[in-house]
Amino acid sequence: MADETENRDDYRLDDQAGYIMRLASQRHAGIFQSLAPAGLTPTQFSTLMRLHEQGECSQNRLGRLASMDVATIKGVVDRLLRKGLVVSKPDPNDKRRMLISLSEKGVALIPLLHETGHEITAETLKPLTGSEQRNLLKLLRKLT
Repeated sequence: MADETENRDDYRLDDQAGYIMRLASQRHAGIFQSLAPAGLTPTQFSTLMRLHEQGECSQNRLGRLASMDVATIKGVVDRLLRKGLVVSKPDPNDKRRMLISLSEKGVALIPLLHETGHEITAETLKPLTGSEQRNLLKLLRKLT
């Protein structure tokens, strides 16, 4: 019984992985918000990057590629359509499905997004040495 009490007393929030990851995520979100162009959110940014990598694809596939559920990707695509960064058209093989691609304005924004993405990552990882940065990214990939 004493061992259980000692173990519970040893719990420190500041030593918990989820808490530390949330703090790091909040720091990164602040950096993203201060540097992101065109008022883009992180989900909009990743959607545009996936479209650039993938090319035209269905909204559902785009959501899977960007790790978003159906409702989230729909909202993101709707906002990107309003911003004129993507276009949609019915899939000629399945009229129920919409195909999404970058608009001319979206394509023109990609070089800036690449540059800004590098800046955001560099600023996020700035407190770490180069070796620590590589190790952190390797470990985070392992967690996902």
